[in-house]
Amino acid sequence: MSGQSITDRITAAQHSVTGSAVSKTVCKATTHEVMGPKKKHLDCLIQCTNEMNVNIPQLADTLFERTTNTSWVVVFKSLITTHHIMVYGNERFVQYLASRNTLFNLSNFLDKSGLQGYDMSTFIRRYSRYLNEKAVSYRQVAFDFTKVKRGADGVMRTMNTEKLLKTIPIIQNQMDALLDFNVNANELTNGVINAAFMLLFKDAIRLFAAYNEGIINLLEKYFDMKKAQCKEGLDIYKKFLTRMTRISEFLKVAEQVGIDRGDIPDLSQAPSSLLDALEQHLASLEGKKVKDSTAASRASTLSNAVSSLANTGISFTKVDEREKQAALEEEQARLKALKEQRLKELSKKPSTSSTTAASPVSTSTGTISSAPAIDLFSTPSSFNNSLWCFFRSDLNFFNTGFSSPPAAQPPSSTGLNVDFDSVFGNKSAAHNTDSAGGILKPTVGSPNQDLTPSVQQPGKLVSDDLDSSLANLVGNLGIGNGTTKNDIHWSQPGEKKLTGGTNWQPKMAPTTTWNPATMVRTTCAFSDSNETRLELETTFTMVYTPISANICLTCFIIM
Repeated sequence: MSGQSITDRITAAQHSVTGSAVSKTVCKATTHEVMGPKKKHLDCLIQCTNEMNVNIPQLADTLFERTTNTSWVVVFKSLITTHHIMVYGNERFVQYLASRNTLFNLSNFLDKSGLQGYDMSTFIRRYSRYLNEKAVSYRQVAFDFTKVKRGADGVMRTMNTEKLLKTIPIIQNQMDALLDFNVNANELTNGVINAAFMLLFKDAIRLFAAYNEGIINLLEKYFDMKKAQCKEGLDIYKKFLTRMTRISEFLKVAEQVGIDRGDIPDLSQAPSSLLDALEQHLASLEGKKVKDSTAASRASTLSNAVSSLANTGISFTKVDEREKQAALEEEQARLKALKEQRLKELSKKPSTSSTTAASPVSTSTGTISSAPAIDLFSTPSSFNNSLWCFFRSDLNFFNTGFSSPPAAQPPSSTGLNVDFDSVFGNKSAAHNTDSAGGILKPTVGSPNQDLTPSVQQPGKLVSDDLDSSLANLVGNLGIGNGTTKNDIHWSQPGEKKLTGGTNWQPKMAPTTTWNPATMVRTTCAFSDSNETRLELETTFTMVYTPISANICLTCFIIM
C-alpha cells in the first residue's frame, strides 16, 4: 500500500485540476513517505528542464514552496529533488537559481513533531546551506565546478594567476559547505538522508577533483609569482591540506555505509618538504634569512608534489568515469527491457484478418437494403436539380434576382404528407416542374398515397462513384459539344430574355442589378411554419433555363 498521506493525494489532485503537470510531479516526488524521491519522478523533472516550453521559474518556485512545509520529510525531499536537478538537469535550472536574490531560507528550520524530526532538522539546515553555496558559486564564476572540464587542458589547469587566486577560494567555500554536512555512518538511518548523502558524495568527488587541479596549477606558478601573490598562494595551499584531511574522513563514512571500495578514490598526500620550500621562497621575497637551497632541489620537490597530486586527480577522474559508464549501461539495459516488452506485446496482438466482427447493423436489423445509389447530378429528378442549385450557389452557377411575389396560398386543411420517393429522385420530375420550365417545388402527396419506391428508370445512368457522376453531369448540361459557355450573363429581373440559341450574343461588360427583396408570408410544406420567405427569380445560366423559386427561411427548402 502506498505510504502517501491524504494531504499528498489532495495536493496532487489540486494540481491535476489546474492542469500543472510539473507541479503535480514535484508534489509526487516530495511526499510524506520516509524514502528518497522516486526515480521516475526525478527523471520526469529532468526531462522537463530540457523542454523549451517548460517554465523553469515555475518549477523552481514550486520546489521552494514545498520547503515551507512543516514536515521534515517533505522539506528534505524537496532539497534532494532540487539538488538532483542541479546535477543532472539542464543548466538553465542552475542559472535561474543563481539569478535569484533569495534561495533556501531554512537556517531556523525545526520539526518538533518527534525525535527523528529534531535530528533530521539539523541536516536539513546544513544541506540547504550547501545548495545555496552551490548556486552562489555558479553566480560568481558562471560555471559549475562539478561539471567543468578536467585534465591537462582543463579549465583549472589553464587559468591565469590572477583569475586562479580568485577562483580557488570560491571552490574552498563550496567544499567547506559540503563537508559541514558532517554526518556519521550511524546517523544514516533512513532512505531520505541516505539519498542526500549519495548526492553529496558524488559532488564531493567532482568538486575535489577540480580543487586539486587548481592547486596543481597554483604550485606550478608559485615560484614565478610576486610577493603578494605568493603570500596568498601559500595560504590557499595550507587550507588545501586541511580540506584534504576532511575529505578523507568523508570518504571513510561513504565506505562504512556500503559504497563500493572501487568507487572511492585514493588520496595521495603531497610531501611535507613542499610546504617548507614554499615558506622559504616567501621568506626570501620578504628579505628574511633562509637556509640556502638550490634551484635543482626546489624543482625536484615541486615535481614530486605535482606528481603526487596528479595521481590523486587521476584517481578521482577514474571514479567519475566509472559512474558515467555505469549510468550509461543502466540506461541501455532499460531501453533493452522496453524493447523486449514491446516485442512481446506485438507478438501477442491478434491479426486483423482473423478477428473480423459482424456488423452491428446487420445483426440487429437484418439484411441491409441493396437499393441502387442515387445520382444527385442526373436531370430527371426535380429535387436533384433543386438540391444541386441550392447548395452550389457559391460557385456562381446561377444569378439571383428579386421579383414581385405571387399570391400567398392558404394552407391545406387535410394535413401535409411528403412524398419522399419524389424527393430522393425515385419518380419522374415531370409533375414537379411547371410549364415555364423553371419552378421547382416539392411534391405534396395525398393522405392515401402509397409510399412504395418506384422502379428505377431503365434508361437512367446510375453511378456509384464521383467520376461517373461528374461525367453524367457534364453530359446532361451539354458541356463539351463545341460551344464555349464560360461567359456568365447577368440579366435584369424584368427583361425575361432567353439566354441561348442562335440569336444569343454574349455581352462584353455584364452588369448585375439587385432589386430589393420582397418579403411574403406563406406556409412551407416541409417545416409547416407560417414564416416570412423570399421569392427569388433565378436564371440558371449554364443550362440557359430561367428558374424562379421561393426559399423558406426556416428550413431553406426551395418552394
